[in-house]
Amino acid sequence: MIPEKKMKTVLMVAEKPSLATSISNILSRNNCSFRKGSNGACNVNEWNDNFPPTGEKVKYKMTSVCGHVMSLDFDSRFNSWDKVDPAELFSCATEKKEATAKLRMPSFLSQEAKGCDYIVLWLDCDKEGENICFEVLDAVRGQMRRLDRSTVFRAKFSSITAKDIAAAMNNLGEPDENQSKSVDARQELDLRIGCAFTRFQTRFFQGKYGDLDSSLISFGPCQTPTLGFCVERHDQIQTHKPEPYWVLQVSVETASGLRVPLEWERVRCFDKEVAVMFLNLVKAESVAKIESVVVKEKQKEKPIALNTVELMRVASSGLSMGPHHAMTLAERLYIQGYISYPRTESTQYAESFDLKDILRQQQNSGDWGAECKALLQEGISKPRKGHDAGDHPPITPCRAVSRGELDGESWKIYDYIVRHFIGTVSRNCKYEQTTVNVRIGEEEFSFSGKRVTDPGFTGVMTWQAIPPEESLPQVKKGDSLTIKEAKLSDRQTAPPGYLTESDLITLMEKHGIGTDASIPVHINNICTRNYVKIESGRRLEPTNLGIVLVHGYLKIDPDLVRPTMRSAVEKQLDLIAHGKADFQSVLRHTLEVFKMKFLYFVKNVEGMDQLFEVSFSSLADSGRPFSRCGKCRRYMKLVEAKPKRLFCSTCDETYNVPQQNGNLKLHQELKCPLDDFELIYFTAGAQGKSFVFCPYCYSNPPFPDMGKGSPCSACIHPTCSHGLNRLGVSGCVECDQGILVLDPASIPKWKLVCNKCDVIVRIFDDAAKITVNAAESCPDCEAQLLKVEYKEGKTKLPGERLSAEGCIYCNPELNALVEKSHAVLLKARRGGGGRGGRGRGRGGRGRGRKAPKDKMSQLAAYFV
Repeated sequence: MIPEKKMKTVLMVAEKPSLATSISNILSRNNCSFRKGSNGACNVNEWNDNFPPTGEKVKYKMTSVCGHVMSLDFDSRFNSWDKVDPAELFSCATEKKEATAKLRMPSFLSQEAKGCDYIVLWLDCDKEGENICFEVLDAVRGQMRRLDRSTVFRAKFSSITAKDIAAAMNNLGEPDENQSKSVDARQELDLRIGCAFTRFQTRFFQGKYGDLDSSLISFGPCQTPTLGFCVERHDQIQTHKPEPYWVLQVSVETASGLRVPLEWERVRCFDKEVAVMFLNLVKAESVAKIESVVVKEKQKEKPIALNTVELMRVASSGLSMGPHHAMTLAERLYIQGYISYPRTESTQYAESFDLKDILRQQQNSGDWGAECKALLQEGISKPRKGHDAGDHPPITPCRAVSRGELDGESWKIYDYIVRHFIGTVSRNCKYEQTTVNVRIGEEEFSFSGKRVTDPGFTGVMTWQAIPPEESLPQVKKGDSLTIKEAKLSDRQTAPPGYLTESDLITLMEKHGIGTDASIPVHINNICTRNYVKIESGRRLEPTNLGIVLVHGYLKIDPDLVRPTMRSAVEKQLDLIAHGKADFQSVLRHTLEVFKMKFLYFVKNVEGMDQLFEVSFSSLADSGRPFSRCGKCRRYMKLVEAKPKRLFCSTCDETYNVPQQNGNLKLHQELKCPLDDFELIYFTAGAQGKSFVFCPYCYSNPPFPDMGKGSPCSACIHPTCSHGLNRLGVSGCVECDQGILVLDPASIPKWKLVCNKCDVIVRIFDDAAKITVNAAESCPDCEAQLLKVEYKEGKTKLPGERLSAEGCIYCNPELNALVEKSHAVLLKARRGGGGRGGRGRGRGGRGRGRKAPKDKMSQLAAYFV
């Protein structure tokens, strides 16, 4: 017998788990099996069907990634801000790291690709999607039976509809390596340039000024020009000098008694004496003569097809949503199959695009169904010609959905997209404009009115409708009107307003700053980094820090903040994407230019520092005297402005303190035996976790096992009365690495706290004194023994005893006086460090060890 040929396997990868599910259901006609992926985040859907490129029957396995598989970062040797010169970042080694380590995405993809014959990439059809395609291919290389142009396919689609997905499956192409390389170039440029400037700026300014409300002073090749637009408008407002002018206001009355205000043809006059002369000339007349009545038919043009930038503009100006939030909602609607891909530069429908099909989908809607039916019956109007960017079609609805099926904000986005689409295939709005020209002496005036003859697209885009006006009086050429009032109105020229998000998006698009995908990210960044604040009307008002930064760049090197340089870089990146420029050449040249600018900036940073000195108070003038410095014995000041810190003006040194909400106070005037700094007690409130720390050790860990931000309870100094070896009791009852230590300042609400996690164990309420017996441990569980002492009348020990010593886990009398609760301690550490030393088995018999397994299970049951 001829052996049966084994069915081949096709691996398909989408960009998000929800997309993978939707595409699987469409291609399998809702007949696929489902299993959870090994990484716990991605599913795998399987079914059998024909494979269009070969015509054979295959087994499909569809899964997804969760965005980028890999991210670019510096080699770990260059991640220390303190040890690495930022100038090295322009040429130092970089490496690709897993974008989200806990997802184990490369391992997951490699496992699913094992033994597969083909791969189909269903990543989003933009440059970032092309880049993720090649990240996926790198992950599966060596696991598939074969990986070359004959086995790798790229699906191109713009919406999650059965029609579009089927069309993509029947017209598979290849991934575009040039577009992927342009993303690689952008990532490397932004990483090297942004990190070099950010590290230098932050280290130079952060510790010098007390009211500098920012822990990170960042720079971004796109972020900084974006901020520059906002500060430029701020400067225009500040430098504006109001100029007075006068307007001649005249009202007349018709024969029918209707009073009508007139518009002066000169509009305004900047010389008061001349304005008074015109007023006197008008007052010398008693009637106004109608010179002409002109009626013109006019049209208000319907919108062109919707692209990403216009959607963001409308969301900000009309829907009161930030562009970043609006795009998040639009992407969710896309994944759900309600709209087409929301990231597109195109504003023109393809000739083959079925406009009527979308209208048919929407004709039963209670919100705009009547308009759709009317267009289908009367015939659609040809859309205006826009721009075909060749990436994706304009944003359109793909499926009808009722108001109740979406949350309020998602509905606002969907509602606008549908109405905009209907507007693009509707007639223009037509109206008549009547202008009546009036003469008073030698001065010319007019009044006008509009009458809508065909609302056209404004019937569905109601906010664009021409507002109804009072009927114009029935007048004709030669009629006389009685002058009822003539006066001068004195006014002043006003400055422009602060940029709105919509204005800023327009400027970024005009100057080529960012892409349709990154524009909302850059705007969001300058807001979250305290460079601008959003005021009413979604206007962007620069903060003091944002203003000083931009003025500093302009003073040292205007190219760093003006849009021309980044615009030129974007053009080079586009050339890479179209295969017209070499990746390495563009990268090398651009980095060399920015390195020279960086070195010049470093050399001349005093120019920016002078602006900081004027705008912010120095640390020496900030804060209040708090604790003594261990070096000079003078008082250090506690600076409350973020980031909170201690500053010694004599030594010109700053020291970190916990950043979470809580209170700081001196700890019994005790000092650290290592450096002579006064100890500080931090507490996050009655129910929060508290600890003692030395400000010097907190910033400069004395032992390798300690990280920045470690409390004294993590210190393994053998003789320190505040450290682990004197206050440690046992291993934490929950986490694997922590040690439960006595909080010596928690009297009378005594507690043990874990020096690693958020566990709190409350013990011996109202006790007068508790001490850890560092020399004795429990023979059963090896926890250190505790001695508790009560004052007379407050004891809670059996038999009214005033003191007892033993193991809080194994001694029944003491165990009964233990109660556990949790508090949330926000990490006060920077740079990913601060885990502290383990201290297990150091300086004591078994301190830090876990109790035996059976004993620990009993303890866990008791505490939980």
